[in-house]
Amino acid sequence: MPDPDLRLTDERSVNAHLRSLATPERTIQALLDEPGRRARVRHEVGRVGRGAPLAGMPIGVKDVIHVDGLDTLAGSSLPAGTFLGPEATSVALVRDAGAVVLAKTVTTEFAYSEPGPTTNPHDPTRTPGGSSSGSAAAVAAGFVPLALGTQTVDSITTPAAYCGVVGYKPTFGRIPGDGVVPFSPSMDTVGVLAADVATVRLAAPVLMPGWSEPRRTEGPRLLVPDGPYLDIPNQKARRHFEATLNRLERAGARVKRARILGDIAHVLQRHRKIVATEFAAMHEGWFAAHGDRYSARSRSLVEEGRRVDADVPALMEQAGHLARRLTNALEGAGARAWIAPSAVGIAPRRRDIGDPAMSVPWTHAHLPTVTIPSGTLLDMPLGIQLAGRPGDDERLLSIAAEVEQMLQA
Repeated sequence: MPDPDLRLTDERSVNAHLRSLATPERTIQALLDEPGRRARVRHEVGRVGRGAPLAGMPIGVKDVIHVDGLDTLAGSSLPAGTFLGPEATSVALVRDAGAVVLAKTVTTEFAYSEPGPTTNPHDPTRTPGGSSSGSAAAVAAGFVPLALGTQTVDSITTPAAYCGVVGYKPTFGRIPGDGVVPFSPSMDTVGVLAADVATVRLAAPVLMPGWSEPRRTEGPRLLVPDGPYLDIPNQKARRHFEATLNRLERAGARVKRARILGDIAHVLQRHRKIVATEFAAMHEGWFAAHGDRYSARSRSLVEEGRRVDADVPALMEQAGHLARRLTNALEGAGARAWIAPSAVGIAPRRRDIGDPAMSVPWTHAHLPTVTIPSGTLLDMPLGIQLAGRPGDDERLLSIAAEVEQMLQA
């Protein structure tokens, strides 16, 4: 189990921790290789000031996010130095708060769908998800209590669900998004994977300027999105979700239901058009120079994006309509957050990083989401996700803490 209180305080603790993860990492492969890691981490620990909110906390950083002193390869075989850039503000903020970058974490190629070597810590024959695969697996394995990831479609939510950790995708833009190898700038969102909600809430004020703790809520008031969207999970996952709702109601949560997202097929299509078009545009120069080094999956997305060449501003206007529709439904029901399955089922076998459909509406509408472990099926983790109003991240994380406590009771 991940240890949310893990801290590195001196040379001895660094050496002991790196020794402890060496054997499991040979199977899990969540971290990028780094010559001289031990010396670098010891040096970082030596510079940490006492009393900082994240003092000595080892973190992972997804390999599409720039970290000073470490290469960014974006999970690809492109030449070192292709993706140069200054350290991401998100990394600088957590480092300034005392966090220690333990390692870059493995990502799928270009944060799309070609898997890296990472395995699921619960079963090495299964995927950890994509594309924040290494970040989720590193937290689940106890290598770090916190890792930075990104989400353009489902890349925080699904890995968190598959690996049995907490995943937080904030409102689009609330965590600074600079210093990231772009996939789809209209959707790319920096977020975190963590051992528990408390660790997310510890990091959130550091990562989001203007953070303001909300008043205590009056118990979770949750809304279930009935209709075609909720028909997507497989039967076993759906039964688990309904059982989870019953557990929450018995623990005091108020759960209502609303029919919505009858247009889920169109939402999925719109989102795909946006990300494909922008991916092709972002990769134009890199693909021209190194197209032979792209996997077949990434090459196919470039070609699809060129072919589709969608009117992204018009599609984003429709995404804004969806955000207002989801927000108005919450308010009309007197609810504070949507609740839905995080994934269509448990982690599939390797090479299949999973179906992203459960994440798309919330990502598309730029809503904040939190995934929380909700139990197991066939000895593999499952999760539920909460989605809040845009910009209402503080309240959403407060509700998430209550829901997590109810599920652990």
